[in-house]
Amino acid sequence: MTTAPPRPRARPAGAVRGGGPPRRPSPPRGRTARSDNARLKIGRIVLVLALAIATLKLVAVQTVQASALSAASARQAQTRIVLPAERGPILDRDGNPLAFSVEASAVVANPRQIRSVHPTDLAPYTAAMAAAIAQATGADQATLQTQLTSDKGYVVLAPTVDPDVANALRSRFPEIAIERREDRQYPAGDIAANVLGTATWDATTGRLAGRVGLESSQDNMLAGFDGLRIVDTAEGSNTVIPGSTRFERPAVQGSTMQLTLDSDLQYKVQTALSAFVAKTGAKGDSSTVVLDVRSGQVLALATGETFDPKNLAAATPDQLANPAVSSPFEPGSVNKIVTMSAAIQYGVAKPTDMLDVPGSIKVADRTISDAWAHGLDHYTLTGVLAKSSNVGTIMTAQKVGAQRFADMLAKFGLGQKTAVGLPGESAGSVPPINTWSGSTFGNLPIGQGLSMTVLQMAGMYQTIANGGLRIPPRIIESVTSPDGVRVPTPQPAGVQVVSPETAATVRQMLMAVTQNAPGQKGTGPAAAVPGYMVAGKTGTAQQVDPTCGCYSQSRYWITFAGMLPEQNPDFVIGIMLDAPAGGASAAPLFHDIATFLAQRDKIPVTTEPQPIQTLQIK
Repeated sequence: MTTAPPRPRARPAGAVRGGGPPRRPSPPRGRTARSDNARLKIGRIVLVLALAIATLKLVAVQTVQASALSAASARQAQTRIVLPAERGPILDRDGNPLAFSVEASAVVANPRQIRSVHPTDLAPYTAAMAAAIAQATGADQATLQTQLTSDKGYVVLAPTVDPDVANALRSRFPEIAIERREDRQYPAGDIAANVLGTATWDATTGRLAGRVGLESSQDNMLAGFDGLRIVDTAEGSNTVIPGSTRFERPAVQGSTMQLTLDSDLQYKVQTALSAFVAKTGAKGDSSTVVLDVRSGQVLALATGETFDPKNLAAATPDQLANPAVSSPFEPGSVNKIVTMSAAIQYGVAKPTDMLDVPGSIKVADRTISDAWAHGLDHYTLTGVLAKSSNVGTIMTAQKVGAQRFADMLAKFGLGQKTAVGLPGESAGSVPPINTWSGSTFGNLPIGQGLSMTVLQMAGMYQTIANGGLRIPPRIIESVTSPDGVRVPTPQPAGVQVVSPETAATVRQMLMAVTQNAPGQKGTGPAAAVPGYMVAGKTGTAQQVDPTCGCYSQSRYWITFAGMLPEQNPDFVIGIMLDAPAGGASAAPLFHDIATFLAQRDKIPVTTEPQPIQTLQIK
């Protein structure tokens, strides 16, 4: 019997041949094509926009932003290195250094960093560091220990030390950092400190800066100009890539300033004045100046109180001042040289003229007396000057007349700055003639009612020593630029105050001041130098008592101005003592300085006996 094959089963609707899940019904053919086209267009638009933005960005980077980006990239790889300019030296007239600079280092640290590196052994580590720095630099160990254990991020442990010392300390203590410094040296210590001043390190500018004196007033000339180098550096460090210098401007070193000061003489004058001030109890602004007669150059200029230029913080304002040019005073009888010069120049009197001099004279509403009580005395004009008679001087000034006297004051340079080249110079004070009261002409001829500096006073006597030709003083001899070109300071034009004949006559009259003959004694024999003829004048001026606004009866300015030798003078010495005890004379100090000059410069002694001039007839 034959069996029939099975009949195939009917496939469900949507079934796929070969098995598997049924297929979803396909959408209509036209709708599918439209959707694909829309997606394709959107994709193309997005792609075009992205390409456009990228293109614009690329164009901007390559054109508009190129310079800025290039500069920013260069800055990230470049370092600016300052090339410090060395400060110029200050020399004396012979080329000896008075001030110069040396390379130095500052030892600094970050106490916070030290604490983080040594949290467990901080105390012994900082103690060892402080001890080492103290031993190497002379700093106070306790102060260093306090600095190192503070909560500061930066401390200066030693401001100026030798670079080798700083490097040795750093090798022992890695937390130490070293900063480049420049240290100013003053090999003569406080000698001429009031003239030179001082320069100290300025952390803000990273260079030495003048603080007072010539170091301050001539700071731009001495400082020079720092240079600059721009180099490439390795990423993440300051290591300079060899041959990568992009720009370099060399430093311009400071100029060399040479002064007219004589170091040996300055030392002698300064030490002699300081000792004399201490001996007499005078105030610290007492001053002395020595001038070269023919050039007017300042050979020495000293004040009774000075300072250490390496320790500016310890100096007082008075110690930093230079009263020889900045502090005018009433000169007293040294000013009588004006009256005598005018009287001889205008021919109203001769040295041998006799004057009947009473003990006092009335000028307007004021009565003026001599320093000693006397009746009617008989003095020569030379005797009036040598004895320092106020009355006889006023009598002579009245013959000269107020206008000619005022003109002579101006010719001598009073009331005018000398332009010596030092900062803070005072012009002193001379009242204009149109402001004079009736009694003014009784004050001025005897050195009261006007003021001058020691430098101006010395300048008056330089005039008479130099044949009547006043040469304004100066103290800067020359300036040498970094390229070696030396420019001398021009000598100021001279002013012919009186004739050479008048000057010679006045010098002979001044010689009588140091005369010590029996019955014919001047006021300054203590100034005499054996073997030499000395011409000069003493002075005593009352100071104003601030409590009453009147002249004090116990406080005086004591002065002396003179020249050596009298016949052909080489030097002029001016001295002012401020309120010495008992009104001590300045003549002995003149003697000491003049004696030193005569011996050092081997000035020939005179073979002629000093003539005895008649001062008084009894």
